[in-house]
Amino acid sequence: MQTVETLNEGLKRAYTLTITAKDIDARVDKEVKSMAPQVRMPGFRPGKVPANLVRKMHGEALQRDALSSSIQEGVQKLLAEKKLRLAMQPSVELGEDYELGKDAEVKVALEVLPEVPAPSIEGLTLERLTVDVKDEQVDEAVERIASQQQRFDAAPEGHKAKEGDQVVMDFVGKVDGVAFDGGTGEGMAVVIGSGNLIPGFEDQLVGVKAGEDKTIEVTFPDDYNAENLKGKAATFDLKITEVKVKAEGAPDDEFAKSLGLESMEQLRGLLKGQIEQEHNGLTRTFMKRKLLDQLAASHDFDVPPSMVEAEFNQIWKQLEHEAGHEDDPEAAKAEMEKDRDEYHAIAIRRVRLGLLLSEIGQANGIEVSQAEMNRLIMEAAQQYNPKDRERFMQYVQQEPMAAAQLRAPLYEDKVVDFLFEKAEISERAVSREELEAAIEAEDGEHVHGPDCGHDHEEKPKAKKTAAKKPAKKAAAAEEKVEAPAPAKKAPAKKAAAAKAEDEEKPAAKKAPAKKSAAKKAADPE
Repeated sequence: MQTVETLNEGLKRAYTLTITAKDIDARVDKEVKSMAPQVRMPGFRPGKVPANLVRKMHGEALQRDALSSSIQEGVQKLLAEKKLRLAMQPSVELGEDYELGKDAEVKVALEVLPEVPAPSIEGLTLERLTVDVKDEQVDEAVERIASQQQRFDAAPEGHKAKEGDQVVMDFVGKVDGVAFDGGTGEGMAVVIGSGNLIPGFEDQLVGVKAGEDKTIEVTFPDDYNAENLKGKAATFDLKITEVKVKAEGAPDDEFAKSLGLESMEQLRGLLKGQIEQEHNGLTRTFMKRKLLDQLAASHDFDVPPSMVEAEFNQIWKQLEHEAGHEDDPEAAKAEMEKDRDEYHAIAIRRVRLGLLLSEIGQANGIEVSQAEMNRLIMEAAQQYNPKDRERFMQYVQQEPMAAAQLRAPLYEDKVVDFLFEKAEISERAVSREELEAAIEAEDGEHVHGPDCGHDHEEKPKAKKTAAKKPAKKAAAAEEKVEAPAPAKKAPAKKAAAAKAEDEEKPAAKKAPAKKSAAKKAADPE
């Protein structure tokens, strides 16, 4: 194989590999000799078919296989000999004029990771903002759970249902006097005023009593999900089996026991712990942002354009999604376009910080253990249907890039924890409002740090049309940085994501769909 470098510009490289027909033919001969003993052909004893006949029968397929394996081996040899650290999957193209039996000319284009200067991690100073949990916050949490777990007691005999009461009923729905599929049900409970049923249904339950029969008239909305019911007038024959009223009194030990706990004290303790975790998450977010600001200010080097483009596309896709939920999506997207360059700069910073954190981790022996990796795989597998989980786990174990994609967020967290230990940290007690304000602060030069996939940190958001300063939204978009964890063949997270889309792998378990038309009709929501 001959190798010629055709481009060496910045982080971009291009090569032409020439794989001779002689090399390809030698691979075919080797494969023919390997498979000949298993080939069966009329007129020949098993294993005695001449090699030239085997080649005649399977030659074209063998040549294509030999070419494919030669290209793969050639690219790997190129990367090893040139000591190239890939930023993304290389582009590999076979010449359009190639013919079987001829020399193959292969063009390889790629981007390499930059030589990251020795990271400066001395002299880091951070402030840890701490928040105490107040009794009032726990009280609010208890009340919130109580409202979600509202209990209803049987109403006094003869009680007429009013808004806020729960009505339990059997029903038969009809259109033009004929019961429709899925329109019959028993024991359906609805709270009047909840808005869970189609417009006009709950209003007509006001005043009903247990044991009463009632017929109501409604019209299905034009956008109803059952085609046969859209915009149709319907009647529902109701049998009111129970009317219930909200249970009186503040949450107590009995309420805690209804949740599977021993006492209200235990419930409050659990809620206090959850609030403390929230506060700790906010504190970490603030410290992480400040840490990344200091690293970004003291390090500057070129980053691979392909990685920047992939990161920018991810930011842009999320912003477009957010804009689509604004009151005026087109105006929101127009605002985004005005700041396209700003978001592109954010992508550059993200990539640079990710590479920098990776370098710090490697330089200081930070690793993700096999036990930790196994836990990550098991957690990720839970999003798949049970029958696909085994396939997913095999896929991750066999595909280094997919494994690197799973590993990256945890690896980054471990690097950040290492840097926290190296930094000089002072503490200051603040209120939750002050901590949230500090995270949201707009101070021009300040650029937010990553959320690295964690739910407790803010995702990129599209600018609202009326709205906040561009600097703030740009900062919000900048909160995602991921350090690519070292892996034998995994150049970068984005490459892993791209390659994964081309591989056959289990389909993720879909979120539960909204109720079917039949179910919708049975529960007239």
